[in-house]
Amino acid sequence: MLDPIRSGQSLQTQLYQALSQRILDGRLQPGDRLPSSRLLAKDLGVARNTVLAVFEQLQAEGFIRHQPRSGTYVDPRLPAQSVTDAPKPAAHPRPPRPRPALPWLHRPGAAGREDQNRPFTPGLPDHHAFPLASWNRLMHQQESRTALLGYDSHQGYPPLRRAIADYLRQSRGVRCHPDQVIITAGAQQALSMIAELFLHAGDQVLIEDPGYRGARFALARPGVKLQPIPLADTVLDLDRLPTQTDAKLLYCTPTHQYPLGGILDISQRLRLLDWAARAGVWIIEDDYDSEFHFSNKPLPAMQGLIDDAPVLYVGSFSKTLFPALRLGYLVVPADLVDAFNQLKRIHTGETPLLLQAVTAAFIDQGQFARHLRRMRQHYHGKWQLLSEQIEQQLGGQFRTVAESAGMHLVLERDGDDQAWAYQLDKAGYGPLALSDYALAEPKRTGLVIGFANSSEAEIRAGIAELAKLNA
Repeated sequence: MLDPIRSGQSLQTQLYQALSQRILDGRLQPGDRLPSSRLLAKDLGVARNTVLAVFEQLQAEGFIRHQPRSGTYVDPRLPAQSVTDAPKPAAHPRPPRPRPALPWLHRPGAAGREDQNRPFTPGLPDHHAFPLASWNRLMHQQESRTALLGYDSHQGYPPLRRAIADYLRQSRGVRCHPDQVIITAGAQQALSMIAELFLHAGDQVLIEDPGYRGARFALARPGVKLQPIPLADTVLDLDRLPTQTDAKLLYCTPTHQYPLGGILDISQRLRLLDWAARAGVWIIEDDYDSEFHFSNKPLPAMQGLIDDAPVLYVGSFSKTLFPALRLGYLVVPADLVDAFNQLKRIHTGETPLLLQAVTAAFIDQGQFARHLRRMRQHYHGKWQLLSEQIEQQLGGQFRTVAESAGMHLVLERDGDDQAWAYQLDKAGYGPLALSDYALAEPKRTGLVIGFANSSEAEIRAGIAELAKLNA
């Protein structure tokens, strides 16, 4: 089960991957009993604490359940037959290739309020914590390379695509080759390209409600209907997905729902993939905030859970590095790469080569991984402080909606959240009203509070300012 040759991975990581993969591919079926932690540790020659840590993570992610005085079992709520063993394409074909809105794409040879960096503004990283000196050294090194003065691939700088593919395989379980990675000017451009390629007047897109406003703007093409799918508390309500639909796309944020922060467990992810295969819908998986989980590692991306998943995977460096970088990426099935490349060539051309080269070097030299580790600890401390200040100063006036993850949390309460946001705006703070994220008529109100870019003093003062509104 453990591979001693894979010395780059800890025994805990290897054991986690081995057990989760056996559950996903059906070698361990729902209801199967696992060996005791003591016996498994003895058989594998590892510390029992290693096994216990893996069991704890698998249980938190919905893979297994522990029954006192009975044992540990594969969660019976998982599909009785693994999705990877389900009937092959003849029974549940992958959704059809898109008919291009611009027919000549496939011809041979055709190629709100302005965000401000204020305390409590959602989605902004802590610029002061970025290793600017290291970045500038890499920038200086890359500037001297004459090879970066010319043209390069419209798909993206090959070393960066390799670095991203390696990172996604190792950290998110994404199944991809560098040739499937397309570099974009942020996640927003990736969403716009998907809309351009897939959508025509009269088409329908299913989208989380409340949800990411940027996705709404990118996917709202002339004549395209955005169909809101409500949440079950903080995650996409799978029971509200239509059994039969003409929708072409479903947009979701399964690893950290934006803005309410919920996480789809493994059973829900497999169920969503099965629904997409049956309904003939492509899933846009926006892996928002997957890097900043404080208590447990994030669940694997849906894209890599099954073979030939009907998933278009979107990511960005705006939160992990800095927004002005304007670099993102899109992972698509191999047979769609050419169409996306032609679309990018025609509409935007190449992504700036120098910034791609610096980012590739930053990843390859291990600085990206170190930066993420530091920022997880940094943001976790801010998250804890904000939670404490809310409890101390607001006295239960709001419901705190907060997973131990991400760069923001939501304070929910009935009332005029637009007025609250306006008052805090006048005081110099930038939270957004929860009702702003609704696609249909808002049913939930509150404040979306970003904490990543706020200092400790600003967090304390900002919550004190909010308390004044409720005095």
